[in-house]
Amino acid sequence: MTNDEIRLPDGEVEITDLLNKARELSWHNFGKNITFYHPGMFRCDSEWGKYPAISITGDKCELTCDHCNSKMLKSMIFATTPAELIRKCIELERNGNIGCLITGGSQKDGSLPWANFIPAIKEIKEKTSLLISIHSGIIDTGIAVQLKDAGVDQALIDVIGDDETLQKVYHVDFGINKIIESLDALQNAGLPIVPHIIIGLHYGKIKGEYRAINIVSKYKVACVVVVVLMPLLGTPMENIALPSLNSIAKIMATLRIKMPNTPIALGCARPRNNPKIDVLAVEHGFNRIALVSEAAIRKAKEYELEIQYQKTCCSVPFIVGLINQTPTLV
Repeated sequence: MTNDEIRLPDGEVEITDLLNKARELSWHNFGKNITFYHPGMFRCDSEWGKYPAISITGDKCELTCDHCNSKMLKSMIFATTPAELIRKCIELERNGNIGCLITGGSQKDGSLPWANFIPAIKEIKEKTSLLISIHSGIIDTGIAVQLKDAGVDQALIDVIGDDETLQKVYHVDFGINKIIESLDALQNAGLPIVPHIIIGLHYGKIKGEYRAINIVSKYKVACVVVVVLMPLLGTPMENIALPSLNSIAKIMATLRIKMPNTPIALGCARPRNNPKIDVLAVEHGFNRIALVSEAAIRKAKEYELEIQYQKTCCSVPFIVGLINQTPTLV
């Protein structure tokens, strides 16, 4: 247990009290509403979301992290040259997409090859009305400023709170100070920041999540996205046991109580065969859920929440006029 964790045992009464406090805070600050998201990487009832992910490195990643091993890249659109990125983004808009997430595999230092693609991103913003999110990786102020000037709308970044976790899982030789420096760079550049906190990243154990919350709370961020380790086939973590629901609940509550005025989302990267995680997000007053389950929808209706639907990544604020009634996703 760290100094940043709310010090309550995992008993049912205490967890319920914590959950109620988190939910009441959220409803007080945001009202009784929630948005359910259908990101562009997923298909439901023959329909895709309108905000796909594009990898500028194809299926290549120099880190081959233990939780992913490049598997997540394989489902993305590949655009490994600037010209290809421009062409595919223009095509995306022509096909009715709202925007896209530009990401890719990391280089050895945890960065992405942004310098090669900045002019292309600028041209895309000039020629289309697409919203553009990036998954920044490790980044310095110079590149962050150039991305901001090119028109990037928001930067997503994984915030890890433990040096050992970062080094063992991501196979890097640096610690979390590089992530803090990247947050500073994004903030200095004026890019809206959407940090992602990964529950259970240390091989299913809770290690660093509370410190990650403490780090993120020091920045003015657009939204915080919570994701939960997915044991993917073909990775060193494919047989890892997940953290308990009580452990997940305490992290959710700590985040909401620590950051009462910040939108919080449950992201698509989570074990989606466990709808109890989705229900916890509703109960803790999360504002957004990607790929919502029937159980979470029922819970939202039980609380008489106003429900909105949007076919983008959950990092994107609700877009008036682009509402889509999304089919239930499990």
